[in-house]
Amino acid sequence: MIEKPKVALLVGGTSPEREVSKSSGKGVLGALKQLGYPTKVIDPAYGENQPEDENLFFLPDDYSEISNRNFVTAINSSMFDDIDVVFSALHGRWAEDGTLQSLLELRGLKYTGSKVLASAMAMDKSIAKTIFRNAGVKTADWLTVSKNHYQIKSIIEGIQSRFGLPCVIKPNDQGSTVGLSLVRNNSEVEQACELAYTFSDKILIEEFIAGRELTVAILEGDALPVLEIIPKSGFYDYESKYTAGMSEYIVPAQIPTDVFKSVQEQALLAFNSLGCEGYSRVDFRLNDAHQTFCLEVNTLPGMTPTSLVPKMAKAVGISFEELIDKIIKQALR
Repeated sequence: MIEKPKVALLVGGTSPEREVSKSSGKGVLGALKQLGYPTKVIDPAYGENQPEDENLFFLPDDYSEISNRNFVTAINSSMFDDIDVVFSALHGRWAEDGTLQSLLELRGLKYTGSKVLASAMAMDKSIAKTIFRNAGVKTADWLTVSKNHYQIKSIIEGIQSRFGLPCVIKPNDQGSTVGLSLVRNNSEVEQACELAYTFSDKILIEEFIAGRELTVAILEGDALPVLEIIPKSGFYDYESKYTAGMSEYIVPAQIPTDVFKSVQEQALLAFNSLGCEGYSRVDFRLNDAHQTFCLEVNTLPGMTPTSLVPKMAKAVGISFEELIDKIIKQALR
């Protein structure tokens, strides 16, 4: 019997998406066990002082014990000496932005998802959108404002001169709609900026595209079926994303065939323009004229059995376990 590669499953981390990561990790661990992969669960935010594997998912967070500095200690430790491949179920800053990937590269470890530069560019929404535009991927108009250039009057003037209201204000380098606001009038701009600045030193102010929320998963170089998200609140914010029953998901999306194919093509173009690898999820808005606007590429999307990428995989007959197996085998190649 051929021995399966030993997997280090990374969960937790220090970003605002720590709890989301734990949910992804639980789902992935269940699949890895069914697939027979010897697995070590590691939260790099604890450094070498790791709790027992199963406890990682249920321990209340003690922020005096976790830190970004611990990432360096963890990755450099003997915990990874016998590891063949790292499956990262981490999300958000320091996990998806090339930081973790740099440490894994320096250690000489194979890992799931995109490499350093693609991860960094995808996480920086302004850079990603610039690349999209140059590659022919349609994206909504935007402007960015650094914290040290923050002047509410000039921001409002910039919004009015570029695209008007409503608009979306969010951190330039976070995921999971963390710190995001839909702004409908000038009086809401300042509060939305201040919220976004609590998560990043740079904010992205983006033209709001009225319409439908679509997403496409990329796996092994192919675009999976388009999925439509229908949030009950009318806007896909953090609550709609992570509260059971707050959103409806339709896959394949009920849109005209030519639009369906166009969204898949745009998703692949966005993925390839950033140099992404492995798997990703590409998010879009579709307006009433059936024009698509790419929002972002998520290089380490949520991976619970009920997350969006597994839903799209299931639509083409790929089970959650098969999906995890494909991601690992691709990383090993």
